[in-house]
Amino acid sequence: MPKLDSLEKAMPVAPLKLIAMDSARSLGESTNRHLVTFRKNVKNSFKDDPAFQGYVSDSYLLNADCPRFGSGEGKGILYDSVRGTDLYILVDVTNHALTYSICGHENHMSPDDHYQNLKRIISACNGKAHRINVIMPFLYEGRQHKRTARESLDCAHALKELANMGVANFITFDAHDPRVQNATPLYDFENFSPSYQITKELLKHIHDLNIDKEHTIVISPDEGALDRAVYFSTVLGVNTGMFYKRRDYSIVVNGKNPIVAHEFLGEKIDGMDVIIIDDMIASGESILDTAKKLKEMNAHRVFLCCTFGLFTNGMESFDRAHENCYFDYVITTNLTYLPKEVTSRSYVLIADTSMFLASIIDFSNHDISLANVITPTEKINEIVDQYNARVFEDDI
Repeated sequence: MPKLDSLEKAMPVAPLKLIAMDSARSLGESTNRHLVTFRKNVKNSFKDDPAFQGYVSDSYLLNADCPRFGSGEGKGILYDSVRGTDLYILVDVTNHALTYSICGHENHMSPDDHYQNLKRIISACNGKAHRINVIMPFLYEGRQHKRTARESLDCAHALKELANMGVANFITFDAHDPRVQNATPLYDFENFSPSYQITKELLKHIHDLNIDKEHTIVISPDEGALDRAVYFSTVLGVNTGMFYKRRDYSIVVNGKNPIVAHEFLGEKIDGMDVIIIDDMIASGESILDTAKKLKEMNAHRVFLCCTFGLFTNGMESFDRAHENCYFDYVITTNLTYLPKEVTSRSYVLIADTSMFLASIIDFSNHDISLANVITPTEKINEIVDQYNARVFEDDI
């Protein structure tokens, strides 16, 4: 639970409302339930004031939709008023399960379609909301964040476009490169990491870890994830290792330079439990190759941890790798769409982030410091200490 006592004397910016786009409906409903609980439990001196009617509510969700015409064209519709509200719009651009009809043909929604629908809803607000905040867990076009040839800068352009449409705050998680916020330096860009939720899920299911430098190590699968791995290992009190991806930059395959080899930089891992930490698993080719090499180096157990489990090439390669004992579990979050094909795997553990997201929204709505939710170091230290003492509680 977040520290609700810090909200007791805080005034909200404006009445809180949440729009969960169809792409993030499940996460939005779960987040809404936590918001309802927070507001009912907080001892805020303003919540009974007639001027703050609606501070405590049975739901903060607004009804909105983006229907399509037969030609595939769409529009955004709001079925409730947003006038004077502090509006949060939650969207998952990775949800490929949603479809729409175009000239009689079924078309699966792409990230571009979800982004267009987000802009339609913002446009439907017609400037009436007091403040508009966009929550996009997986940053749209976040992997196209820099220019190395004659190519577009899609992520930077999207941020500038949303800012020009009136979005005041942008909330995301584990941005591939958070420096993309330089595209809109005068606008708020919050980049969170669900390290605590992932740690909690791992410790809740694995009961015989020895979290110390002699038995556990955190590995970064490439140089891009090193900062994340260093933070994770520092909090856990263990060492860090890294794999360097040697690529062939003379050719491009499927939009990227193919990996020639993985070179390991670090201490011996003989007999140690290994936690591989990364922002996302896309096809899984790289992280599975890393896990295989770690097993060849005589690692005891291997745990694959990521914020976004996209599994763009399906689960067959993971099934084979698990059968070959290359890894033991995959820990990911519910910040993006997870099909039944993923959730049905016994080796996939899902960290629930809805309470985390609700606390971010609640603190932001009161315009007070997000330090309690942005730096979970103390909370991680607490559960690790309890785990090592074998008094770990699931409800921490």
